[in-house]
Amino acid sequence: MDQTTVLVKRPIIRKIVLSPYMDLFGALLVLVISLVRSFHTTIYYQGAIQFDIPLDQLWTYFMEGAYPLGILSTIGAVFSLLSTRLVGKQNNWGNFIGILTTINSGTNDYLFDNRSAVITYPLTFMITTFGTYNWTTGIKLRDRDRGYYIILFVSMVVAYILVFLGFHLFGGRQDWLFANVVAITFGLSLGANVLSALKYKETWWSWVIYNIVQLVKNALQANLANVVKYIFYLFNAAITLIDWRFNGDRLGESD
Repeated sequence: MDQTTVLVKRPIIRKIVLSPYMDLFGALLVLVISLVRSFHTTIYYQGAIQFDIPLDQLWTYFMEGAYPLGILSTIGAVFSLLSTRLVGKQNNWGNFIGILTTINSGTNDYLFDNRSAVITYPLTFMITTFGTYNWTTGIKLRDRDRGYYIILFVSMVVAYILVFLGFHLFGGRQDWLFANVVAITFGLSLGANVLSALKYKETWWSWVIYNIVQLVKNALQANLANVVKYIFYLFNAAITLIDWRFNGDRLGESD
């Protein structure tokens, strides 16, 4: 009997969470969906987003100063998935990769008209950097307490303040529905990132809710490609929640 089976209550869940095949499947899924949606042919050129640029013209645009928004978004999406998987495995490399993807995602989100990214992503960057450092201290998974609920509440309040302040200061798309969706999803991710940095066992509840919101939104938009993606993300968040809650810290297991 291997060490994983001896040490944990839900060995099958732990095996799925640690599975490199899940990493590969998730990365390929995100990559294929990004290519199917032609993200790689999107550029930011002369102050505007331009979609569906013919492949044989992309290099010409790049040489003229176009920003490869779609290509960097696609690469960022793949590495964001790998970061999520590594964090779920309690591997601190996931936090480190998260720092890099935050920079990339913040830039792309800003260009996609979320001007509040100017002040929201730096906060995510600082939290992820803190999480990377905090995990190096050898902290263990912790049970839910009063601080857990305070973090969730404060994160949502801060998210609304920063998002609406960002729209007010920097402009961009400001319709009511878009602003609220941005605020809610940022609040959920902000809370989850803080909880992850502190290694709360219940961290992944926030990601479960976040992915349900995204799944419903994309289903209503009939965006089948993103529906498939968020089904995977939801499954990953759910099994990781079970793993952290019931199996606890990893003790000497290798990836």
